[in-house]
Amino acid sequence: MQNDERNSTMIRKMQKQDIPSCAEILCAVYNNELWQCRWTAETSCAYLDDYFDANKFVGFVVEENEKLLGAMFAHEKIWWNNSELFIDEMFILPEYQRKGYGSMLISAAEEYVSEKKLAGFTLSTNKYAPAPIFYRKNGFVDCEHILFMCKEI
Repeated sequence: MQNDERNSTMIRKMQKQDIPSCAEILCAVYNNELWQCRWTAETSCAYLDDYFDANKFVGFVVEENEKLLGAMFAHEKIWWNNSELFIDEMFILPEYQRKGYGSMLISAAEEYVSEKKLAGFTLSTNKYAPAPIFYRKNGFVDCEHILFMCKEI
């Protein structure tokens, strides 16, 4: 994949053995006041395993000096005119955010989309968090024609 020789930063395809480290990062990112999540090591591993084991899974990790700093969990989504890459989860350790690592993951996914001749990306995120600013900075746009809905019971 991509490699930055200056500081041993590397983007590579995710492997099953990366899941526990990814689960730790997920907990570090989302168990706070902003996201108000309460992930445990067990539930975060199970959650990420589900993505990893899914059909058409696509995953990347960013490492620096052999330390896992973040990950992207995505999958190819079949669509009537051209398939796309749906980003299910993407996260970077809090102390490494705003240093370009997330953009590196996006670039790796862009290469994948180009190689596979997919239409592009889709994702959903919390509009009240900083994430939409990051995605817009990386070329994503708000889709006015799509409404994300839920029903709580």
